[in-house]
Amino acid sequence: MLTRMSARDDTALVTLHFDRVPGVLGRIVHERAADYAAAEPALGATRARTHRFETALRQPGLSLIAEVKRASPSQGAIAPLDPLDAARAYEAGGARAISVLTEPRHFDGTAQALRDVAGGVAVPALRKDFVVHPAMLREAAEWGASAALLMVSVLHEATAEYLHMAHHLGLDALVEVHDERELDIALEAGAPIIGVNNRDLTTLHIDLAVSPRLIRRARDAGFGGVLVAESGYRTPQDLASVRDLADAVLVGSSLAGSGDLTRAARDLMRA
Repeated sequence: MLTRMSARDDTALVTLHFDRVPGVLGRIVHERAADYAAAEPALGATRARTHRFETALRQPGLSLIAEVKRASPSQGAIAPLDPLDAARAYEAGGARAISVLTEPRHFDGTAQALRDVAGGVAVPALRKDFVVHPAMLREAAEWGASAALLMVSVLHEATAEYLHMAHHLGLDALVEVHDERELDIALEAGAPIIGVNNRDLTTLHIDLAVSPRLIRRARDAGFGGVLVAESGYRTPQDLASVRDLADAVLVGSSLAGSGDLTRAARDLMRA
């Protein structure tokens, strides 16, 4: 359990209960919590939101968020990508945003990768990590990201507070869910961008039926924001179930390990 400073009031506290996070995800979250245990929680001055990430995903058609991903817990080493070269290749292949892993142990991510990508491509960059501390959002803004990932499976009822922190720093937030309960939390928090992860991060199992089911539920609930389908997409046929439902799709492993990143991005998104 960690107690965190609120962006709204330097005396307000947010408590995160990491003992509620099981499996592989729980192990990673505890590691990241230890990494930031002594970090300064203050966010600093309010930054104006540009909405670059959200705007990119609201373009006509299904938008691609292509991920710079060198390794993962499920696959181990994927490819020894140079982050900036990979991001430029994805951009040339039509990606409208780039997701950059910054978790070091399991995904071989670095802060420098995010800095390089954010400063080296025209499309917005997303910090992809396991946010457990306000300092991680402050870093995302300082390193040039336009958005940061917030996982309801990690933040639970603190999701709304962390969403406010992200917005305080001028960041968009991709609020990620995997089941109906998490979706309800994201909707209650007022998230403008919701990502539905087909992968159960406690077991690493992928079910491509998750995204269409939860996206329909969100729309039925009156959600008018951006919806992103995440994980497990390898072919245009895989995207058939979400092409007319989602605003965007986030793809990592299948692109990163393809060898020709530009061609892989183009081929995947071909209708």
